[in-house]
Amino acid sequence: MPFPIDEKFVVAVASSALFDLEESDKIYREKGEEEYRKYQHEHEQVVLEPGVAFPLIKRLLAINSQDPSEQPVEVVLLSRNDPDTGLRVFKSIEHYGLSISRAAFVAGSNPYVYMEAFNASLFLSSNPSDVREALKNGLPAAQVFPTKFIDDDDEIELRIAFDFDGIIADDSSENIFQQLGMQGFHENEKKRANEALPPGPLNKFIREVARLQQREWEKKQNDASYIPRIRVAIATARNAPAHERVVTTLRSLGIRVDEAFFLGGIDKGRVMKVFRPHIFFDDQVSHIEGVSSISPSAHVPFGVTNLKEQ
Repeated sequence: MPFPIDEKFVVAVASSALFDLEESDKIYREKGEEEYRKYQHEHEQVVLEPGVAFPLIKRLLAINSQDPSEQPVEVVLLSRNDPDTGLRVFKSIEHYGLSISRAAFVAGSNPYVYMEAFNASLFLSSNPSDVREALKNGLPAAQVFPTKFIDDDDEIELRIAFDFDGIIADDSSENIFQQLGMQGFHENEKKRANEALPPGPLNKFIREVARLQQREWEKKQNDASYIPRIRVAIATARNAPAHERVVTTLRSLGIRVDEAFFLGGIDKGRVMKVFRPHIFFDDQVSHIEGVSSISPSAHVPFGVTNLKEQ
């Protein structure tokens, strides 16, 4: 009987996002593929250190219970390694007790092409070209940035934070801002306050998160002592009067958020330092750089802002 992957909330993660592969990558860049293969074979029993996406993946998988009917989450490894050099990654997965059993090893090719085959709602990688190619093909992806975040292993709550424009919604409002400036942007958003924005690149992912969050709320309704594990925040540079369109868009998508920050240009790191997300998504590198030292962060190179940067 086929595995029901279409019924799962699936996240695809590259080994470079799940584990710290800086040393291995350095060998590859400086000494080439053969030395890299030799290095991985010699260090096969050496457990890799957790990477940027590790806190997120660990908590997502912890939502699954032992009951097969209560396992809504699936994490799939998509790797540029071949199965031989990728064995070290699977040994590290086993060491940390992560229930990841499915993978695609593509031996140097871009693994994003298998996202739809695995029904993945997100692809996380440290490789910027892989992420950009995925987004160009309409697939949800984000590049993780190095972080100094120290995870609390005893904490079970999963906190996810999103920027709004260029992440949940598209960048059409950002285009207005680029063309007409702040006054023109606010006038446009006030005029269209009751008009939902088109979906952005991570729309599918946040809708899956919202569906998972709904399961948690239902558990709370059935058991007053149960503490929901997922907390979602939005941190946007918007402020009044542009805030109303955010709420309109979220309502149209059936998405509820626990916390929303309309910052009007205030550094997002100030609120993220308090919220402490296990992953923060933004389409602007400048915002990611302000948060990545505090919390795991991922850049979504989508839209007009990133075209200008390129």
